[in-house]
This record gives sequence, structure tokens and C-alpha cells, in this order.
Amino acid sequence: MADPTPTAQLAARVDRLLLLHQELQRTNDLLTAQVQALTAERDLMRSKLAAARSRIDALLDRIPVSTDAVPRPVQPAEPAP
Repeated sequence: MADPTPTAQLAARVDRLLLLHQELQRTNDLLTAQVQALTAERDLMRSKLAAARSRIDALLDRIPVSTDAVPRPVQPAEPAP
């Protein structure tokens, strides 16, 4: 079997590059969609966190302040396992 001509070799390389480009484009589209979904999830979590903080602040404001009570030192939360 004869070696392919330089033109045939170039055409084969161009075909492989086009296939690779299409694959990378699909991968990029999928990753872009994933980033958008994660960004939306993060924004939702931030919103929920802000709402929870607001509710906690409202509850703390309702606690009566007593001059007789000795404040307890705040213990740092233990890290989750």
C-alpha cells in the first residue's frame, strides 16, 4: 500500500481537528451550563442564609437584656466531621 499524499494527510489531520473542536465545544457547553446551575444554587443558598440571619437577629432582639446575668463566654462551634 502506498503512502498517502501530503494533501491526504493534511485532510485527515483537518478532519481530526474538526472532530476535536466539536467535542471540545460540546464539553464547553456542558461546563457552561453546569457553572450557571451552580451559580444559581449558590445565589439561592446565599439568599436563604441572609433570611436565616435576619430571623436569628430578630429572635436575638426579642431576648430581654438582664443586668443581673453574667455573660457566658462564647464557645467556638466545633467543625463538622
